[in-house]
Amino acid sequence: MNELDKTNKLFEDIKHVDENGVEFWYARELQIVLDYKEWRKFEGVIEKAKLACQNSDINVFEHFVDADKLSKRANNAEVRINDYKLSRYACYLIAQNGDSRKKVIALAQTYFAVQTRKQEINEKEYTMLTEDEKRFYQRDLTRKGNYSLNQTAKKAGVKNFDKFHNSGYKGLYNGETADDIAKRKGLRYREDILDNMGSDELIANLFRISQTEQKLKRDNVDTEKKACNTHNKIGKIVRKAIKEAGGTMPEELPTPQKSLKQLEKENNKSIKK
Repeated sequence: MNELDKTNKLFEDIKHVDENGVEFWYARELQIVLDYKEWRKFEGVIEKAKLACQNSDINVFEHFVDADKLSKRANNAEVRINDYKLSRYACYLIAQNGDSRKKVIALAQTYFAVQTRKQEINEKEYTMLTEDEKRFYQRDLTRKGNYSLNQTAKKAGVKNFDKFHNSGYKGLYNGETADDIAKRKGLRYREDILDNMGSDELIANLFRISQTEQKLKRDNVDTEKKACNTHNKIGKIVRKAIKEAGGTMPEELPTPQKSLKQLEKENNKSIKK
């Protein structure tokens, strides 16, 4: 793994996904990766980034969200510390206004410049996408969400990841495992079920994924059994929410005629031609 790949991994490892599938970074965690020893100095960079955002006629509060939190001192006294939830764009502006003498700053500028437009689209742009384009977008989010969930589940003591993920599927799909879903969809052996979901079904799964990760962290889950039970419970909660909203149950949603891998192959062929 080269230095750029290592740096990219650092930024991906501290990325979070909220209940709506939106990616964000905590400023306090970004501070460490960008090699700023003092919060005071890093907060100065944030203020410059916020000003740049404002000067671009972009809503600062959408990209720099206050996320103050309580922190324990050595004597167990709690103090409130400043923090922010940052969008990719906010991180990009911070990198642009950071100390250019730091090598990691240059790497951050490259990473966030490339990823900002590639990974984030606004609501208006999303509504203009075709169904297949929405599928690609949501599949990318679920892939990243699952990666993050796996890291959290591993820390919670999960070793059997098939069992862990099936617990979530069984909650959301009324008892169906990943294999059951694949069979119902008529998929070939080992074919990815997420690649064969429509955008609505992917969104339901993304919500399950993000909420499970948050719950594992919030409850400090520390055994595989508890993690599986948590995943199953969240799956059931998401299913109940869909039902109460009058939505279509995930197992009743239509399976797209072509998988995302098929569409990708067709797209690559057309480009070559």
